[in-house]
Amino acid sequence: MQSKRSLWWLSALFLIVYSFLVLNGTISAQSNSGFDLKNLDKLANPAQDFYQFSVGGWVKNNPIPDDQVRWGSFTILAEDNNVVLRKIIEEAAANQSWGKGTAKQKIGDFYAVAMDSVRIEKMGYKPIIPDLKKIDALKDKKDLLKYLAQEYVNGNGLIFNFGVSVDAKKSEMYTAYLSQSGLGLPDVEYYTKDDARSKDIREKYTAHVANMFKLIEVAPETAAEYSKTIMNVEGKLAKASNTRLENRDPLKTYNKMTLDNLIKLSDSFDWKNYFKLIGLPDLDLLVVSQPKFFSQLGATLEEVSLDDWKIYLKWNVLRGSANALSSAFVNERFDFTQRFMNGAKAMQPRWKRMVQAVNGSLGELLGQIYVEKAFPPEAKQRAKAIVNNLLVAMGESIKGLEWMSDETKKQALVKLGTFGVKIGYPDKWKDYSELEIVRDSYYKNLERVGAWARKQNLAKLGKPVDKLEWGMSPQTVNASYNPTKNEITFPAGILQPPFFNQKADDAINYGAMGAVIGHEISHGFDDQGRKFDQKGNIRDWWTKEDNDKFQARAKKLVDEYNSFVVVDTFKVNGALTLGENIGDLGGLTISYAAFKNTEQFKKNEMIDSFTPAQRFFLGWAQVWSTNARDEFLKTQVKTDVHSPSVQRVNGPLMNMPEFFEAWGVKPGDKMRASDDKIVKIW
Repeated sequence: MQSKRSLWWLSALFLIVYSFLVLNGTISAQSNSGFDLKNLDKLANPAQDFYQFSVGGWVKNNPIPDDQVRWGSFTILAEDNNVVLRKIIEEAAANQSWGKGTAKQKIGDFYAVAMDSVRIEKMGYKPIIPDLKKIDALKDKKDLLKYLAQEYVNGNGLIFNFGVSVDAKKSEMYTAYLSQSGLGLPDVEYYTKDDARSKDIREKYTAHVANMFKLIEVAPETAAEYSKTIMNVEGKLAKASNTRLENRDPLKTYNKMTLDNLIKLSDSFDWKNYFKLIGLPDLDLLVVSQPKFFSQLGATLEEVSLDDWKIYLKWNVLRGSANALSSAFVNERFDFTQRFMNGAKAMQPRWKRMVQAVNGSLGELLGQIYVEKAFPPEAKQRAKAIVNNLLVAMGESIKGLEWMSDETKKQALVKLGTFGVKIGYPDKWKDYSELEIVRDSYYKNLERVGAWARKQNLAKLGKPVDKLEWGMSPQTVNASYNPTKNEITFPAGILQPPFFNQKADDAINYGAMGAVIGHEISHGFDDQGRKFDQKGNIRDWWTKEDNDKFQARAKKLVDEYNSFVVVDTFKVNGALTLGENIGDLGGLTISYAAFKNTEQFKKNEMIDSFTPAQRFFLGWAQVWSTNARDEFLKTQVKTDVHSPSVQRVNGPLMNMPEFFEAWGVKPGDKMRASDDKIVKIW
């Protein structure tokens, strides 16, 4: 252990000398190697709080902009992307001579009317008056069903969700899925829990609903009554709903049944007529994700009066359209969803919100132009090389697992060997030819997009799965693993600094993008991903003994994260975030194993006074450098399957002997779990 302690003091000495040279102007603090030394908090001890040591300087020097709820690597890169996208979009909008139906015509016309705030302001809530009148005209529950079907075809799912997706037990085909919905608050438990935060949210939400109704000229007293009605209806739906944690389990949410069985389960709803009205008269089989919800749906439809359902439907019109109406609606929606729920101080400028609207509606059309300007071919090639290295490292990790039997290892290696990999942008772009965008109305264009997207989705039913289809646009700053396709995706948007830096050394790239890639690979083997086989089907390919060993290790990780305090009395939910925490720990472990095969690691030459091993972990921390508002963090721990950034950095490192060795972390230090609690899964 003495050698590890010496390593820490040696690194500290180098850092002191380096800092002296920086302060005296001998060398620049900005390194060209991919990690800015200004990020460091030189007073912090990496063995006690690695997050504070590695990015504490960044946290201190990068306050959250007023229009953001958190500020970090992801948001900064997304903001940089917004600048690129804005230029593309504004160039398209400035020219009205693009050929009808071209990408630039659709992008330009969508943005032009979305930015016409003068016209939108004059319109007030006129765009939704026809919708409100339709609701007023409903005469009975049969009319209610017809309205729900009509709105579904228009792209607006109400009360429940229905859609087409990959069949999780027959992954070569698309099938129909029915799932719970209908709530205005972001989590079911906000309706059912009696803690102070949930009570406060319900109180503010009730006021928000009333305020929105007042904006369509409903009398204050009536608006207050309407808000109570909304809480009553949504409360009934919430009590019948699964929790977010329950919905994580693909076994519990895959309940395939015939239409006749659905009718028996939910007999007060005319499902045959509903499916006929949405254009699926021959639908016979579907997956019901939450049977409990639908077993009570019929009773709820009967218990709630038609008048109350009309109020509920109007609220959904208001809630769904607010950001496309005049500023009074936009401001009221912002005050609740962003200012109160997440702590934002100011609204984002209109151009930024409308760039996001274009991005959300016409993602791949915009992406085709984006990749031409922002993603060079060489970036794709180097990213591919890192992905391949990490897949090899994961294979070696599986082979070397002491806790897993050869029988299960064989199945795991088969699954790993069939991973699909998507990098940068699609080989086949989405077809937008049937979508019409006109320079007439922002609200109408949103309606057109909704109806077009619904039609596109329903057209997949009963067809073979399109393996070339992407789930994200190329400009997205994110990555993903899809269990039913057994594939990992890394859009061009995330293959940029600080995640992927062509000018940086391997240590930084493997610690940053390598760990992100490893994270997505590990999702194929996390607590839920492991329930899918190499073809993307839910299938138990584990021996009972190996399953028990996995569960025991996962339980230790749950317990560890449950102990992490985020803000005030709010802690990480170890069970809710388990999949992501396994992804972080597994991703770092296999990325480090791959990094050990590089020339940089073998030569062990220092850069900026740090060893290659140390720089690997600095690269990891740099990815998660973040400032976040307390309100946002309180919402995050309730609704997000990802742990907050501090815990994402420190949590996995507390279980990694490679980290202990690199930074001289000894038993008893905060950055090292006790030997009986250290977790290694992959």
